[in-house]
Amino acid sequence: MPKVLVICGATASGKTALSVACAKAFNGEVISADSMLVYKGLDIGTAKPAMEERCGVVHHMIDVVSPLQSFSVSDYEDMALPIVEKLLAEGKTPIICGGTGFYINALLYKSQFGNAGADEKVRLKYERLAEEYGKEYVHAILREKDPASAEKLHYNDLKRVIRAIEIFDVTGKAKSEQQDKPIPRFDFTAVSIDYPRETLYARIEQRVDAMFSQGLLQEVQNLLQSGVTEQMQCMQGIGYKEVAEGLRMGANEEEIKELIKKNTRNYAKRQLTFFKRMENHVRFLPENATAENVAAYL
Repeated sequence: MPKVLVICGATASGKTALSVACAKAFNGEVISADSMLVYKGLDIGTAKPAMEERCGVVHHMIDVVSPLQSFSVSDYEDMALPIVEKLLAEGKTPIICGGTGFYINALLYKSQFGNAGADEKVRLKYERLAEEYGKEYVHAILREKDPASAEKLHYNDLKRVIRAIEIFDVTGKAKSEQQDKPIPRFDFTAVSIDYPRETLYARIEQRVDAMFSQGLLQEVQNLLQSGVTEQMQCMQGIGYKEVAEGLRMGANEEEIKELIKKNTRNYAKRQLTFFKRMENHVRFLPENATAENVAAYL
């Protein structure tokens, strides 16, 4: 059976091109693991790969949800995991490509707490409370019962929030106090392209400049005019948040651009820290990041 290949790492490090090359070489399809690429209509600020960049390779988990909707890690897992399993059953190589670490981990691992006792009545109770009073209300209940888990889980991730409450109600112990080691679902290899920090930052700055040339300001204006608000989840992404706020505050284009560059650099640092801890992770120098070299690890 083929391995799962993960192409991860910092923004602007060349993940898309490498994933396409590997998909062609290993009879694969790409499953995007990017929390912003799921949204329709958010193209420029997400650096969404154009059809010509995809080179005929099938890409999943791009343009799957309206920008008016919230989309959680659980939603991603529910949609993307069956795709990975289907590709493996067909003898194809699933190539998980992206920089959203929580999305990648949701596919690669299941948690031991998933084996804790379940109680459908408890689950339905909190689902109804969410419908009646909102997700924030249920998240506040979790905060009272298990503050450590509440700190890790966003209120939009309702499925996991309710599961954590359920564990507390059924076992009498907080999920955060129980052994919760991740269990790998698949045999996988993760690769990333290891640019020198200054080179990576230069690539980020070039990408942001290109986004403005391509019409990022207009894209955000169009979204706001279509009914998307600044408070919605899709507008919290880097690029969109700064532009929306800048337009409202009357900032000039250069100020907005510099803030996006700064925030993207900081995000890239966090990504690098996250992926350093990843298992089965091979880092390639840019000149060695080829499908041929990746093949040695599959």
